[in-house]
Amino acid sequence: MHGALKKHDLLIRSGTVISGKWHGGNYSIRRKLGEGAVGTVYLCEKSGREYALKMSDDGSSMTTEVNVLKSLDKVQVQQLGPCLLDVDDWQSPDGTNYSFYVMEYIQGQSLDQYLRKNGSEWVGVFLLQLLGNLGQLHKEGWVFGDLKLDNLLVSPSPARLRWVDVGGVTKIGRSIKEYTEFTDRGYWGLGSRKAEPSYDLFAVVMLFLNLFHPRRFGRSANNERLICMKIDEVKVFTPYSHCFKKAIRGKYGSSEEMRREVAEAMRKRRSGKKQKLVQNSKRPRTRRVNRQVEPVRLVEGGSIIAAAALFYVISLLL
Repeated sequence: MHGALKKHDLLIRSGTVISGKWHGGNYSIRRKLGEGAVGTVYLCEKSGREYALKMSDDGSSMTTEVNVLKSLDKVQVQQLGPCLLDVDDWQSPDGTNYSFYVMEYIQGQSLDQYLRKNGSEWVGVFLLQLLGNLGQLHKEGWVFGDLKLDNLLVSPSPARLRWVDVGGVTKIGRSIKEYTEFTDRGYWGLGSRKAEPSYDLFAVVMLFLNLFHPRRFGRSANNERLICMKIDEVKVFTPYSHCFKKAIRGKYGSSEEMRREVAEAMRKRRSGKKQKLVQNSKRPRTRRVNRQVEPVRLVEGGSIIAAAALFYVISLLL
């Protein structure tokens, strides 16, 4: 994460009840889920249901995140991120004022866990989902910014990629406010940190590379060449490696453009597989039969010769 950003890490004990100053909502804290550059997220409970509650002393940043969640609510049919449920303030026992918002608690697996369990053929499915989701976000005037594995979950039934933290989302045209070095094109010297669709598309490629390079890899004298080489090393990326390389070079004007090309590459791959299966099914099977029959004939012939030799030796002895 960007080292210059202050972490607003706040520790609230389990069992503490957060009472909203304006709306009067009462939320019982269960445990801490994580923290970022803006605030700390907790699992909480209200009326027997679980929610995620984010709290911070940075009111302006929290307002930005709330605006992002409200924008996502407009296209929530796509289930891009968590639904926003409540926004309020809380005064701690020591008199400190905090801002908080309550959102849907998304349960699921991390993307790398899901792929390990269900197979790498899901890479293409989630790639298309993510590009579609980013396209919706870009249409609303935002860039995701801090796109990394920690900010994504795969929710079940049906399997769908969901965003669980929108802290890095930035208005298009502004400077990216929060980023992770490995997925940041500025870190690799391959573009600026201006919030634009191409910034997210670069991060998409690095995010999927991170799945197959969990320890990541460092920079070199020629980072573009290095990243392209790493793309070529992953066999699963072969059908759309040219799409990945175009994104690394900033050649896409929109997420939808990249999504169309990835979908076409996947279609050609499926078509090629079907054609290969048809060709294999039309091949004559006589050779296979001959290979199976021939050893049997050799064994039979060998048995006859062995029997004749044994009869000859016995006749000599007699």
